[in-house]
This record gives sequence, structure tokens and C-alpha cells, in this order.
Amino acid sequence: MKNILFPDRYIKSVYTHDFSEEYKDGKRGLIFDIDNTLVPHDHKATKEYIELIKKLKDIGFSITIVSNNNEERVKDFTRETNIPYVYMAHKPSKKGYLKACDIMKLERDKVLFFGDQIYTDILGANRAGIESVLVEPLDKSTDIKKIKFKRYLEKPVINCFFKRKGLQL
Repeated sequence: MKNILFPDRYIKSVYTHDFSEEYKDGKRGLIFDIDNTLVPHDHKATKEYIELIKKLKDIGFSITIVSNNNEERVKDFTRETNIPYVYMAHKPSKKGYLKACDIMKLERDKVLFFGDQIYTDILGANRAGIESVLVEPLDKSTDIKKIKFKRYLEKPVINCFFKRKGLQL
């Protein structure tokens, strides 16, 4: 039985990941967290992010952002890429993930979720029945206090996951 706190997979960065393989494997939708998954915490959209979204759309993916941020932050972040979003998702609630699937008109087994936190991102995706991918945080120095505390609590879970998978931290 799967541990609900464990991601299905782990990657170093969405910017170096080979998404074409995911498409070949039948995935058609991608859900992303924003902060420390796509950009450092509270940063604006970057050229690298905009290019990634264009590349993913060119492959054929539907894309949605699911964030616990307020609408102003998420709307501003997605403005240039014009991708749909779910704000104030209350992760780890599964509602935001399921809403993203509805927006993309895809079944959960056709979707991947990418996020950097265990107790919000990964737990929520797993609760929603969506394949979860833990992404190494882009810049932990930009984390606010409560996220730093969560990362401290995540360490044993991540260490156990890595040990079971035979991965190195």
C-alpha cells in the first residue's frame, strides 16, 4: 500500500525534466504549484517559466496551476502564459486538483501534478488520486517561516522516501 505522504516520483527540476516521455506514456494534463516549483517563493513569472509553458503546450499538454495563493498573485503569475488556474486551493484538500482536472477535461489517470512540498502539494495530489511528482525546491532561502517549519517536518518523510527508492539526497 502506498504511503499517502510519498510522491510517486521525484525530480530535481521541472526545467530539466523530459516531458515528452510523459506524453508518450499517455499523460495529457499537467498541474503545477507555483512557489519554489516554477519560481522562487513570491517571484514573478520568469522567461524560463514562459518558455517551459510554451514548450509544454507545443507538445500537446493541457496545463493548470493549483495554488494556495490569493487570486491576485496567481492571476498575475499566469497572465503572460494564459493558462487556467485554481487559487486559494486549500491544499492538501483534493478539491483544487479535481477542479483542475475538470478545467482540462481530463480523467485523473491522464494527469501529473508537480509540487515542492509534502504536506500540501503531494498529500493533496495523492488524496485526489493524481500521480504526484515531488520537485526539489528552487530556492529554500525565499521560504517564509511557516514553510521553513513545514520543510523541517518533511525531512523524515523525504529521507524515508529516498531510502525506499534507493535515491541519494
